[in-house]
Amino acid sequence: MSQSKAPNAETELQFKILVIEDNQEISSNIAEYFEPFGMIMDFAYDGEQGVDLALNHYYDCIILDIMLPKMDGLAVCKLLRAQANRHIPIIMLTARDALDDKLVGFSCGADDYLTKPFALEELLVRCLALAKRHMLHSERTLKLGEDKKLISLNLQTQQVSRAGQPIVLQPIPFKILQLLMEHHPRPLSRSEISDKIWGDEPTDSDALRSHVYQLRKSIDKPFDEPVIKTIHSVGLALDIE
Repeated sequence: MSQSKAPNAETELQFKILVIEDNQEISSNIAEYFEPFGMIMDFAYDGEQGVDLALNHYYDCIILDIMLPKMDGLAVCKLLRAQANRHIPIIMLTARDALDDKLVGFSCGADDYLTKPFALEELLVRCLALAKRHMLHSERTLKLGEDKKLISLNLQTQQVSRAGQPIVLQPIPFKILQLLMEHHPRPLSRSEISDKIWGDEPTDSDALRSHVYQLRKSIDKPFDEPVIKTIHSVGLALDIE
């Protein structure tokens, strides 16, 4: 890992970055280089700690080492893609530079890949590119329905409301609602929802049923008319017309 001169352009936006890296010297070097550009840094030194921070705090980008104690970076990446209620840009760090290793990283959900040793300047530029690109795509709010059935879902802030009333959703119910809104008016089968959330690590039907129940409890229970409807032998859809 080398330390080059700083990028020419000043960073205009302040981003929050999580570094999941068990080598504290590498983490310190990244912090020393990134912080003068206004980056807000958090650090995890094993995979489990990294998952906990990523799921419970907002980050614009994650720098993720593959070789980690307790849970390796590939498992961390797959778990975040399954459980996070938003797409968090992830750049993987690894000592392996074979094409097959990179393809495995991308198949687990990584957005970018950097081989050790790396230049800190390049790491910063790639992190900024990922964060800015994702911000442009995620600064949007889904809105469907009218009056008491008006649902609003902000993909960046994860704020949800119905008829102007704020609603707090856990990551999986949030993701189910997002899928239903993005595919409306087409209903989604339970297997399709499960596949989009858990990918090639399917969960049992009771788990999905529990998350749907939590979604109904949050979205429908406080109101007279439900918006989450079950279509027999088909799946779930939004009733917002």
